[in-house]
Amino acid sequence: MKRNYNKGQGGYVTLISVLVVGVVGLAIALTLLLLGLNASQTSFAIQESYQAKALADLCGEEALQAIRNLSTFIGLGSVSDGGGVCNYRVSDLGPPESKLIEVSGTVGTVARYLEINIDGINPAINVVSWQEVEFISGL
Repeated sequence: MKRNYNKGQGGYVTLISVLVVGVVGLAIALTLLLLGLNASQTSFAIQESYQAKALADLCGEEALQAIRNLSTFIGLGSVSDGGGVCNYRVSDLGPPESKLIEVSGTVGTVARYLEINIDGINPAINVVSWQEVEFISGL
């Protein structure tokens, strides 16, 4: 009498195959989920960065308006927005009507910085440079 010992092996092979396919599918799903989460966080940080830059530009305009209102103005100022805050500092550079405006705009954890140089106020404000910088200390 011949015995067939391989008769019940088909179920185990199927079970192991289903488990392997399930684990691979779960790994792919988790990878896609984590990639999506990372992309979402990056997108949010980029959005905050754009908002901080717009806020810094707004603060630069506010500083120029303060100088327009009072040509001898030097000092500090700030503007608050529902999403962030910006600060500016106006310093005298020495020559008549030459000023440096340093600006920071912050939204969430993102800050952007500007330096604005002017060399004339009357009859019109003459902006020599308006550039983004990496960092401004003390602002």
